[in-house]
Amino acid sequence: MAMRVLWLPGQYLLRWSPRPMFGWRRFVLRLFGATVGPHVHVHNSTRVTMPWNLTLGAWAAVGEDVLLYNLGPITIGERATISHRAHLCAGTHDYRRPDLPLLKPPVTVGPQAWVCADAFVGPGVTVGEGAIVGAASVVTRDVPEWAIMAGNPAVEVKRRELITP
Repeated sequence: MAMRVLWLPGQYLLRWSPRPMFGWRRFVLRLFGATVGPHVHVHNSTRVTMPWNLTLGAWAAVGEDVLLYNLGPITIGERATISHRAHLCAGTHDYRRPDLPLLKPPVTVGPQAWVCADAFVGPGVTVGEGAIVGAASVVTRDVPEWAIMAGNPAVEVKRRELITP
């Protein structure tokens, strides 16, 4: 509870920092308990609910206006990209019970994966290594490695093939 109270003003240390100050934002996130690899880029408009539940791998990028609703753990792998206005949601309620208890299933985005603009990744979902979640897609089930998903609900539309030079 004390960390949540401290984070209320702490999040303004991210928001008020000029756009190119990625090192500062890495420092602030680490100060509040996040695990942040080297060369991570988190934009100043990114909203992080609980930084102590956040892990960002080396060279990961989190774009403008991204919402990381991490009541439970959110892990973003190395070289993964979360594009602007995407929403990763690691919190929900058990609708089967009348008291609707809070659940905190983790969200994992694998290395080299890309969650495109305005996409939603739901609680308990793992986006596999190298997978792509298309723009404005809604993912409520695990995404296979190297799959390209699109739509609402998202379905696999293609396999990702890398071009080697």
